[in-house]
Amino acid sequence: MTDARPHLEPFEGEFARVLCVVAHPDDIEYGTAAAVHRWVAEGATVSYFLLTRGEAGIDTMHPDEAAVVREAEERESARRVGVDVVEFGGFADGAIEYGVALRCAIARAIRRERPDLVVTTTWDERFGTGMVNQADHRAVGLATLDAVADAGNRWLHTFLAEEGLEPWGGVKALAVAASSSPTHFVDVSGEHFEAAVHSLEAHAAYNDALPEDFPKPRALLQMVLGGGGQAAGVEHAALFDVIRRG
Repeated sequence: MTDARPHLEPFEGEFARVLCVVAHPDDIEYGTAAAVHRWVAEGATVSYFLLTRGEAGIDTMHPDEAAVVREAEERESARRVGVDVVEFGGFADGAIEYGVALRCAIARAIRRERPDLVVTTTWDERFGTGMVNQADHRAVGLATLDAVADAGNRWLHTFLAEEGLEPWGGVKALAVAASSSPTHFVDVSGEHFEAAVHSLEAHAAYNDALPEDFPKPRALLQMVLGGGGQAAGVEHAALFDVIRRG
């Protein structure tokens, strides 16, 4: 019988410093946090940069209150997978626009954290599941792709050097989550899957505001990471489209 699974390569723990760049609190927790937990367990230092505080994400909560709640939930969810550094970019939730300002904000974070690996979400119009990809995700993903190059160019965003942030061209790869064409997988079976569930559960206020028929954290991650595992031939896997640099 022909193996219909995509030919995915193992995504080995070759990176000492990792920066995850996303639009909202909980974006990392929909699967990527399992890989983060594994990378931290293997000795990597992982930091998060979120462009918004997710203030427009809870219909029953005013944005001023939601911003405080969701920031706290993100910091707790990060802590549960071993991440201490969580920074926010101050962009308006639901209104992020691709452009130089967005690229600069992400380039600043890259220069500050000086990662070997940058992780973001797909900028395609649809996720790999076929669901429509929200506008903020698309803008941030594409800007991250460009900001990786921007961060190493001394003659772009020149004021960053004046802030003490020298160019950083040391990013070895960009890993894109939720892609329709993943190339690599991280085996997150066992404790890493459990840590990911625990991390997503930290978004209690947000999860409670979701429709009653929306999958609970364990069921949702079983769909995402279990599906990834089926493609990779393991119990649970986080899938990424890995773009190597240099």
